[in-house]
Amino acid sequence: MARTLSFVCQSCGAAHSKWSGKCDACGGWNTIVEEGAPIPAGAGARRSKGRPFALEDLKAADELPARRVTGIVEFDRVCGGGLVPGSALLIGGDPGVGKSTLILQALASQALQGGHAVYISGEEAMAQVRMRAARMGVAESPVALGSATCVEDILSTLESGRTPSVVAIDSIQTIWTSALDAAPGTIAQVRTASFDLVRYAKATGTALLLIGHVTKDGQIAGPRAVEHLVDAVLYFEGERGHHFRILRAVKNRFGPTDEIGVFEMTGRGLIEVSNPSALFLGDRSGTAPGTAVFAGLEGTRPLLIEVQALVGPTGYGTPRRAVVGWDAGRLSMLLAVLDTRAGLAMGGHDVYLNVAGGLKVGEPAADLATAAALISAFAGKPLPGDWAFFGEISLSGAVRPAPQSELRLKEAARLGFRTAVVPEGTKAEGLELKAVRDVTDLVLLTGGELRQSERRGRIESHD
Repeated sequence: MARTLSFVCQSCGAAHSKWSGKCDACGGWNTIVEEGAPIPAGAGARRSKGRPFALEDLKAADELPARRVTGIVEFDRVCGGGLVPGSALLIGGDPGVGKSTLILQALASQALQGGHAVYISGEEAMAQVRMRAARMGVAESPVALGSATCVEDILSTLESGRTPSVVAIDSIQTIWTSALDAAPGTIAQVRTASFDLVRYAKATGTALLLIGHVTKDGQIAGPRAVEHLVDAVLYFEGERGHHFRILRAVKNRFGPTDEIGVFEMTGRGLIEVSNPSALFLGDRSGTAPGTAVFAGLEGTRPLLIEVQALVGPTGYGTPRRAVVGWDAGRLSMLLAVLDTRAGLAMGGHDVYLNVAGGLKVGEPAADLATAAALISAFAGKPLPGDWAFFGEISLSGAVRPAPQSELRLKEAARLGFRTAVVPEGTKAEGLELKAVRDVTDLVLLTGGELRQSERRGRIESHD
């Protein structure tokens, strides 16, 4: 059979028309390898395996197999309510963040409910997995363990026995196939092994969990080769200095793509956090300036998060900007808006911004809380401890509304907050609302000082 040649980078999966020493996509040196793929001899050689079905002829939703609930509520939430039979999930994260611990706990819970769960490790021996299970307190669960790296051996073992309800592969970078000469972990091996495993899952109705390593850029190794093959991609995040972990969905064909699950890492494994707002807020008994509470939203879950800011005189020629948990570019934009529209001369000061608890916030509605924390730190005046903030700030200085304000305000009221600083037009019950139209309203509300020209323009606009 005729073969076509391609040159594929083994680091990022980018395809090239010819070999070169450096990959233009990722910048890696000597990572491009020639690969051959069979092509059909002609259209006549193709065989039809079936006919298309009309959508109305397929089974109704209530006749389809039900989701397989693992019993780990936070994990099931991120998956969209449980594992869909025949689906493939890719779970990525930094080394040591707890990926294997999470999957082993999920499989143990599924097995205790009567499901046939299989855990295949390509990195650890079965005795090592057993030791970890004993430390977590799940060693007595009926999970089938296996230690193998050849995909043909794995598939033949799975096909020879009872069809599993869920299979976990830890990790996909260690799995290889004898059909290729490439080394394990390369793009060709990862792609081929993943395709064979996903095909088995679709054919048998087994839920497949693939654990993937993360590169130094924070992406799952071989993203182009794996992510399009699976139904859902989950990232397990967590800072080494914090004891909690966040499971985040970035792709999900069967559920929301912005849902998160929160766990706490302990000596006996991961514990679900049912009230993450209390975890991220922590102890707020202090009255130091520069802290504001953001009423945020992650997927369908409202979260109250503390934003901390510190503004001080610079000791160098160029002021320093240090950001943890937020977008540094958005902080620069917000400082420019406060300087231009409200007259706060922060340009010559060092600015440090931190999201408490190590959570990464990407929602534009955090602008108002961040601006309030900056103004409080710059003026040296603490904000009331029972105030919550949310709203997006535009380049003109106007405060724009945020979606699903009712959920945010209900969560704030549930945790004892009495006042919410919100965009104009927001309505709610049970809380005192302080509406702001622009950043000058926010400066006056939080105790900041407007420059004289801004104050004069403010008076003229009211007249």
